[in-house]
Amino acid sequence: MRLAITGYGVVSPFGVGRESWEAALAEGGDARARAFRGRSEVLEGELAERARTAEVWGFDPNEHLGDKGHRAFDRLTKFLIVAAKRALADSGLKPESGWVEGGPGPTDVGVCSATAYGSLDAITELNRVAELEDPRYINPARFPNTVINAAAGYVSIWEDMRAPNTTVVDGNCGALDAVLTAATHLVHERGRAFLVGGGEVVSEPLYLAMRRLGVLADGRTDGQGVEMGEGACFLAVERVGDAKARGARIEAEIRGYGTAFDAPHSEALLVCATPDAVARAVREALAEARLAPDEVDVVVSSVGGIGDVDGAELQGLAAVFGEDVAVAPLKRLHGETFGASGAFGLAAALAWMRGVTVGPLLRGRAPERVRAAVVVSVGFYGNVSAVALVASE
Repeated sequence: MRLAITGYGVVSPFGVGRESWEAALAEGGDARARAFRGRSEVLEGELAERARTAEVWGFDPNEHLGDKGHRAFDRLTKFLIVAAKRALADSGLKPESGWVEGGPGPTDVGVCSATAYGSLDAITELNRVAELEDPRYINPARFPNTVINAAAGYVSIWEDMRAPNTTVVDGNCGALDAVLTAATHLVHERGRAFLVGGGEVVSEPLYLAMRRLGVLADGRTDGQGVEMGEGACFLAVERVGDAKARGARIEAEIRGYGTAFDAPHSEALLVCATPDAVARAVREALAEARLAPDEVDVVVSSVGGIGDVDGAELQGLAAVFGEDVAVAPLKRLHGETFGASGAFGLAAALAWMRGVTVGPLLRGRAPERVRAAVVVSVGFYGNVSAVALVASE
């Protein structure tokens, strides 16, 4: 596998666009304070007062999409469209003036997106209308938002991308597994470029579910727990030869992908992760990339605040790399973004390859310039995925 990343677009608690994203990574602790800055803008009442969430603060879709055509879209759809628009422009596939003549056009560009809980807020909204008022009052224009692949579909419609459109829904590993989906389409020449990534939103039903499971950081004093975040990230991915042929700037190459699964030893377990699955997924990605463990400069970890899961991941990483490799817990900076987290991990690795200081770090030391990185996503259900990427020459 050799795929070129030629640009990316981000919607995050730090703002819209790669510039705000890379500036926040350079800030470190100050950026975290901005990400978790205050009272929730999404949650209401008592939840808004107590919640510690990293939200896309003050997001106004009109600034990025104009004031027409998106009234019925939910929050996730708007995030994804804005991230897609930025990724298309950043990669040179579709600048403000439209599709580039002679380059990939509408029929050549597709979407491989991921989300874990993206339509949960839309489902809840319509359910409340049906229960508290009457099903006759459900807005039919908003009903499509309850379908989990609708958001990616709207991205294709808005930006006129007619190559395959796929939504991966398998928990935290989604965005990295979308890389494999895009690679499959590209190998079979079903398109010349794909936007790969995903999105997630803070919502009341998801927040309440996490709180009732006892995994939220809110109210805990042991330093553990999930801090919810939101946003969207898309990376423009192409075959290396195609990117070079059109004179694109290649940010990095995706060289390897790995995945593994270990079933829970008891049906009563809601959350399961094992060091062995982590190690197998990472080794598989390294083998495909033809990278030795000591050639990797940094691992973008999936550590997110659930002790058993985080412990299994760190043990698995130590089994592959030892204790010296730099391990960066990116979610501590901007929260848990579930299905989109792998895309944010790839975007962080790209920034570090451009010279942004690596951080925060759980262990090890990173070089001044990152040449090779591994991004890991650990699911709650025994699944693990990993992607290895190398800076462009």
